[in-house]
Amino acid sequence: MAKTGVLIETEDGTVKETNFGVITAALGGGDNEVLAFLLEGDADAAKKILADYGTQKIVVLSVQGGDISANPDLQARVLAEAVKEYCLDGLLGLSSARGRDVFARLAAHLNVPLVLDCVGVDVTEKTVRKSHFSGKTVATLKVDAEVLLCAVRPNAIEAQKAPAEAAVSQFSAQVKDPALLKVLRVKKEEGRKVDLTEASIIITGGRPIDAADNYKMLDECAEVLGAAVGASRAAVDAGFAPHSMQVGQTGKTVSPRLYIGCGLSGSVQHFAGMKTSKVIVAVNTDKDAPIFGKCDYGILGDIFEVIPALTEVLKKRT
Repeated sequence: MAKTGVLIETEDGTVKETNFGVITAALGGGDNEVLAFLLEGDADAAKKILADYGTQKIVVLSVQGGDISANPDLQARVLAEAVKEYCLDGLLGLSSARGRDVFARLAAHLNVPLVLDCVGVDVTEKTVRKSHFSGKTVATLKVDAEVLLCAVRPNAIEAQKAPAEAAVSQFSAQVKDPALLKVLRVKKEEGRKVDLTEASIIITGGRPIDAADNYKMLDECAEVLGAAVGASRAAVDAGFAPHSMQVGQTGKTVSPRLYIGCGLSGSVQHFAGMKTSKVIVAVNTDKDAPIFGKCDYGILGDIFEVIPALTEVLKKRT
């Protein structure tokens, strides 16, 4: 049995759903003890939902005489002390913007290797799986360290409920604030309610979207689905969408449960960024488009006819 910690990320005080797959990975099929570390948020409110996925202990982290909520340097120092205090065999988290920032600092403090963007984890064996060469192969890496430190690609590991009894405790570390960095605020892109890298459903528009205004059609469908909207590199290069929406090798890597590609050719570069999607649906007028050889369901048709029709059907069912 391995004792594994999971750094829990919250948004507006609520535990992100993408944490649950990380907890499932940490649990190792029920063989491991899992501790959830909270840097912010209400532990009592988080207790039930975290326990539903197998967390046995929830630890609220703090520092004497300091505020860790907006200081990644301080967060890493507190986590480093927590790893030692609880004698952890591994610490997992999300390979999100925040997770990568904190874990990189933590690895430096602990002087251990760090593996990011993992799609599989075995804490007991200290092995991880990562996608390589534009998604053409998956490598299994053996980490030679006392503590396995890794961040998991959001939604890459399917969350499975494993109800457990969870207890809440406090851990206050005596560490000094280096006062090198403080996050004053996070400015989110207006109009985008769902983070692309953590969305469970994504609808992406390719070059045939033809204009920035035509993304409103995808936005309307996404609103009904509770999805995020992405763009191909061709659409971004054409000026139809900002780079923050780009999915692919030179954009963001995503692993949603459902990926709807609208007018995507299915290039290797784009496929590298979304191939770990659970279900892929393609809409294209070209019957020979490579995407039809890579998707689970294909719709041969015009996106300007198919997507509005899909939106209307979905509206009637909600």
